[in-house]
Amino acid sequence: MLAQLIALGIFIALFAVGAIRGVHIGVLMLVGAAGTGLLLTDMTVEDIIAEFPLSIMVLLAGVTYFFAIAQENGTVDKIIDWALEKVGSSAVLLPVVFFVITAGIASMGAPLAGLVMMPVGMQVARKYHVDYALMGLAICFAIGAGGFAPTSLYGIVTYSTAEGAGIGLNPFLLFLIAVVVYLLMLTVAYFMFGRSLFSRKSAAAGAGTVETDSGTASAQATGTAARISRGGASATKVAFGEDDEDEALFDSSTASAGSTTSEPFTGVQILTVVLMVALIGTVVVLAALGQEPDIGLLCFLFGAILALVDPATGKAAIPKIDWSTVLLVGGIITFVGVLQTMGAVDLLGEGAEAIGSPLIAAFVLCVVGGLVSAFASTTGILAALVPLALPLIEAGGVPGWALIAALGICSAVVDVSPFSTLGATVVATAPGDQKQRLTAILVKFGMSMVIIGPIVLVGGLVVPAMMF
Repeated sequence: MLAQLIALGIFIALFAVGAIRGVHIGVLMLVGAAGTGLLLTDMTVEDIIAEFPLSIMVLLAGVTYFFAIAQENGTVDKIIDWALEKVGSSAVLLPVVFFVITAGIASMGAPLAGLVMMPVGMQVARKYHVDYALMGLAICFAIGAGGFAPTSLYGIVTYSTAEGAGIGLNPFLLFLIAVVVYLLMLTVAYFMFGRSLFSRKSAAAGAGTVETDSGTASAQATGTAARISRGGASATKVAFGEDDEDEALFDSSTASAGSTTSEPFTGVQILTVVLMVALIGTVVVLAALGQEPDIGLLCFLFGAILALVDPATGKAAIPKIDWSTVLLVGGIITFVGVLQTMGAVDLLGEGAEAIGSPLIAAFVLCVVGGLVSAFASTTGILAALVPLALPLIEAGGVPGWALIAALGICSAVVDVSPFSTLGATVVATAPGDQKQRLTAILVKFGMSMVIIGPIVLVGGLVVPAMMF
């Protein structure tokens, strides 16, 4: 018992030390796993290394390599520009449009890549008089929703860890649940900050002038919708992985919104789009046939094709493979494997049983996940808490897939707080006179999700799953 408690204490302490000192938690976890396994158990070095999740490493490396090539050869930027050029200027629909575009970008391996839309969204909000809070929340929600796609980081970590533990969590079901939850949150945001949009005409409808903070801008009536571009923001500037939670990724001075006409797709970019569609289609077809597609290997295959066609871009994409997240997830899961081997995780199961009610235990676990994630790495929390939820599942009464899905999403919905990368970027890209207001709104919204998220997910997902 004492050895298990010491191991759990080391596990928690490493999270705290890494957050306070700014040291990569994956590195600390690998060292901690080795020290704990060798000193407190009879595990050998080979046994400890065997706990490292090679399958997740291949998956993360393959996905980030393929989409890094898509970013490096300009395909992602072209897709963004093409989509924005097709967008009308109806103010009431703009947050929804940005939600859809950002979610698509976030589904391409790295959720934080969706932050490329934040400075654009803030400039568009200024021009069309959309509340900055509504636009910022819409983009944050889209990043969360897209992040749980089968091809993106949050989804990969959640369903891969569950699958490794023998829990059948369908990645497409996880994605669908996340999209529904975030759309509900977007609806709430509209009700809170966007009701005025429904009571007035679009600021850019027809001919006339559009008022802005600096005066008036002429809106030409050409018979087609006004075009919006991403201006100075570029997807190629966004690194894969999860940066420090308190660090904004963009300087608002680097982004501008205007009307530009993009050049046509090049041959390599057309091939990249075809392969992106082929990746999604292959995964869907194989899943429908009852197969388990290896998304990582598929991404390496399509990445190799692009590298052969354009060797320079393929070479430039290698450093953009998300080794930081591979190390983060690998280190945490390795330590969790040591904890499982020595029986420390079983203590958590006994604690869950002591609570008496599986539902209360599930709720408490989701609250803990959300609270910690509001101040720490969401990816790290997912990698740590999903395995630690297994004792509660094994105790019976709680469907594993439902609890893991609820836990994963509860750990992500709090990321709108200004203490996380998403919330911090909202504040950083907003006008100076809006920063204090947005900070207050995001603190309230993000912290409320610590409780509201578990209530909605446990009550709306876990409870029905227990009944059927």
